Amino acid sequence: MLEIGGKTFASRLLLGTGKYPDAETQQQAVEASETNILTFSVRRLDVFAKEQTNPLAALDLSRYDLLPNTAGAKTAEEAVRLARLARASGMCDMVKVEVIGCDKTLLPDPIETLRAAEELIKDGFIVLPYTSDDLLLARRLEELGCHAIMPAASPIGSGQGILNPLALSFIIEQMTVPVIVDAGIGSPADAAYAMELGADGVLLNSAVAHATDPVKMAQAMKLAVEAGRLGFEAGRIEKKRYATASSPTTGISRP
Repeated sequence: MLEIGGKTFASRLLLGTGKYPDAETQQQAVEASETNILTFSVRRLDVFAKEQTNPLAALDLSRYDLLPNTAGAKTAEEAVRLARLARASGMCDMVKVEVIGCDKTLLPDPIETLRAAEELIKDGFIVLPYTSDDLLLARRLEELGCHAIMPAASPIGSGQGILNPLALSFIIEQMTVPVIVDAGIGSPADAAYAMELGADGVLLNSAVAHATDPVKMAQAMKLAVEAGRLGFEAGRIEKKRYATASSPTTGISRP
């Protein structure tokens, strides 16, 4: 079970709700993923909107925990305001803090992310900050009291997969709170690899929503996360330079 801020979840796959070609595909993909947590941008959601314009309207939200994100924020103040708006709507008290520092790469601003996280923790939020794969930044965020760390595998929506597994593994090894790999996942192999490194979960959106068949991809991602986690827990064999016979060399008959 994945535990974040005192909440427990059966699925280690967190799924975004945007960019799907239509509401029916979105609904089917979400169901196929068997996720427990759905994330969405507060700036893109009008909680008072009619069904045809509300990106969450086709979903039975009572079945999921919601993780609003502060996408689009460029300062700590903007991120805090968006988080408070989501909580005021009665949706949840868990938030993904996202403060973008570069419009071209969409990499997070570390200083503003720290400031926003600190303020929201004081406000009683369950805080999950989106970060780069910087170990020292992850440490600072954990020291502040963040409930999970969400380092990027690669730039948002790029589908490049895990570009720096070493840096990511440093974060995973040293954090005591869950590490959710976020951004850049492109295929089930990427998701499985993240979990094999020891990540506690994976958050993705574009890899499913932009797939040729989002429903099949959602199911594939679910299985990849499960397989990667099992592989990590099982412990892989050591890599060796030369071959090692897989059959026993003792107790066998001679020709």
